[in-house]
Amino acid sequence: MTPSQFQYDYLVIGSGIAGLFFALNIPASRRIAIVTKKNKTESNTNYAQGGIAAVMAKDDSFELHFRDTIEAGAGLCDETVVRRIIEEGPSRIQDLLAMGMRFSEWVPLSTSEDTPFDLAKEGGHSKRRILHAKDMTGRALEKTLLNAISNRPNIDLFEDFFAIDLITTQKLGESGPNRCIGAYILSLETHEVNVFSAAEIVLTSGGCGKVYLYTTNPDIATGDGVAMAYRAGATVSNMEFIQFHPTCLYHPDAKSFLISEAVRGEGGILKNLKGKAFMKDYHSRGSLASRDIVARAIDKEMKRSGDDHVHLDITDKPAKFIMERFPNIYRTCLRYGIDMTKESIPVVPAAHYQCGGVKTDLNGRTDIQGLSAIGEVACTGLHGANRLASNSLLEALVCSHRSAMATLENPSFDLSCEIPKWQSGNANDPDEIVVVSHNWDEVRRLMWDYVGIVRSNKRLQRAGTRIKNLLEEIDEYYWDFIVTTDLLELRNIATVAQVIIKSALSRPESRGLHFNLDYVESDPKLASIPTLLRKS
Repeated sequence: MTPSQFQYDYLVIGSGIAGLFFALNIPASRRIAIVTKKNKTESNTNYAQGGIAAVMAKDDSFELHFRDTIEAGAGLCDETVVRRIIEEGPSRIQDLLAMGMRFSEWVPLSTSEDTPFDLAKEGGHSKRRILHAKDMTGRALEKTLLNAISNRPNIDLFEDFFAIDLITTQKLGESGPNRCIGAYILSLETHEVNVFSAAEIVLTSGGCGKVYLYTTNPDIATGDGVAMAYRAGATVSNMEFIQFHPTCLYHPDAKSFLISEAVRGEGGILKNLKGKAFMKDYHSRGSLASRDIVARAIDKEMKRSGDDHVHLDITDKPAKFIMERFPNIYRTCLRYGIDMTKESIPVVPAAHYQCGGVKTDLNGRTDIQGLSAIGEVACTGLHGANRLASNSLLEALVCSHRSAMATLENPSFDLSCEIPKWQSGNANDPDEIVVVSHNWDEVRRLMWDYVGIVRSNKRLQRAGTRIKNLLEEIDEYYWDFIVTTDLLELRNIATVAQVIIKSALSRPESRGLHFNLDYVESDPKLASIPTLLRKS
């Protein structure tokens, strides 16, 4: 089968909440392609356990949510962005309800009820404001949005289509401002590289957890969107701020299963292996401190004791409550021989969320015309130096809606320049897969050891030197051989790793998720100053 050229009004890369909700906010008169490199349900959204933070109760307020977000963000949040997203959150929740989404213990509204929802509380929040579907919120969201997509004949969903690179006018040698007009996309079924062109290109490809050896993210989270945008000349921001979730299940047979923040929100206590509850030694909120504080505290306790994990104990809660509130976590732990109603859960931190990304405004616009980015791939300024729990799905909803409205109000103009077909040249089928596999492992171990929860200049410089050499090896390999998913993902995680290292080296202080042993204090002069990188 020969490669094809597809033309749409919108090309959406990624099938999580950001991409699906964006598409659903575009009128049926516009043709939309959604491409995803795996199955349509395989996204970070689908694995989100906690929920969506939104002000829904009478004892809560936008101001309280704003303060909690600002405090977690450690001085780097864009306050205008924070206010807008928080204030628009409840309206987007109503949109989801209209599409058929149902949150836990949803009941009809009545004048005697404070709120129709069972609101949870998570680390860093001063009030209960997390809407959830027990501990499988992401799965319920994905199902709701995909059902809505299936009723929209103007939306074509391409599964097993891997975006290789963005196509820009600058790359094609055109004069004038750099503009994104499409993407080269590999069909995993035919092994052919197709051209997708569109007036608007929207990156909703998620994060980069697989850059690290231990992560709560699915295998697809290889930073593809950030890597593609960076190679295309877009500005990326605050990539030094990688959030490590404090509580990932520690078990030799478990593949980085996340133990939701909500377990601590419902009374779970972190203890060392001697049974001592240690979080009060680090923060007044104890086990409900923000994730950066909790992750560093666990890391310090483990290094101090030599233990390879700590415990999360919620056994003082009734067994019925635990099984009903956390059915998926309960069943998963039980599968590994851990009954969380009777014993503590062994946990360890793992890479979880990138708080930086492709720099955008509130409407998802990047500094390349025709290119938007929404969700974890983007950096709006909401999260600052540390994301407040469950603000990510909120951001995806609000910014997807705003981005869709912005493209309709100010549509990009069409270009008539011809897009050339993908050229493989004299590339051969890769004959040394072991090289790719080895480099994959080396990048992830390097990032875990040198660019993890606690960093130092020496570690960062060592990592930077090795990543530079690895990228040269990968680039040579990339052009010599026909592209495969493993090779493309390796290229992307190495690119994102280099961006993270460069960003970390350019911030001479400790702030939020970025903790450097050579600069253990925050520098007031760097407050509110984001890290910006652009490929030279």
